[in-house]
Amino acid sequence: MTAFAIQVDHLVKRYGDITAVDDVSFGVPRGGTTALLGGNGAGKTTTLSMLLGILLPTSGRIRVLDENMLTHRHRVLPRVNFSSPYVDLPHRLTVRENLTVYAHLYAVPQPVRRIDLLARQFELTDLLSRPAGKLSAGQKTRVALAKALLNEPELLLLDEPTASLDPDTADWVRGMFKDYQKRTGATLLLASHNMTEVERLCDDVVMMKDGRIVDTGSPQTLLDRYGRSTLEDVFLDIARDRRGHGAAAQ
Repeated sequence: MTAFAIQVDHLVKRYGDITAVDDVSFGVPRGGTTALLGGNGAGKTTTLSMLLGILLPTSGRIRVLDENMLTHRHRVLPRVNFSSPYVDLPHRLTVRENLTVYAHLYAVPQPVRRIDLLARQFELTDLLSRPAGKLSAGQKTRVALAKALLNEPELLLLDEPTASLDPDTADWVRGMFKDYQKRTGATLLLASHNMTEVERLCDDVVMMKDGRIVDTGSPQTLLDRYGRSTLEDVFLDIARDRRGHGAAAQ
């Protein structure tokens, strides 16, 4: 067993003449939380999609939980899950029906019991019989998070996990992730525009811009490197190509 839950080497994804991900290499340590950051169009979503096996890379290598995703994806996916408030569940199915479908896909034992437990944790019990298309944005986010934990994944990929949640609920969700990780030893890879969330949750940060990795390090390392007091300022330095600061200038 390697020290990394995810190992990406020289990953490239091209769409015709457009290079969405350009020679990206990084590792995500087991049992930790790593942030994948960048502005819109930086290549984060494309990278996550390749990690999940939804997209095939043009070139490069991806190993997830010690398996080659190109040849042994079927061994990996039962041990992984994903959450994004931007991926809609089928609108006509109720919340319980949606969660039941995913529970069967992941071969979750005692699915009714597991769904009821997550419904209590995420305050979804009163919504289980409601069609997914009738939920508010915040309710959809909570359902997406419950879906992501159905199989108690070893690796959890999170795309804006607290989007559309009020501050109190978002804070509770962040605490829940930390408790889940402490209990299970799971690895988290987080894509977020909430820099406070990143500073609170993440051990390591991978910064992307224009499809490439432009900097990496712990939150504190990046703050020191750029001479900033918040990760939001570091993010803006990189996004706006402020050459007077940090490694982006080197």
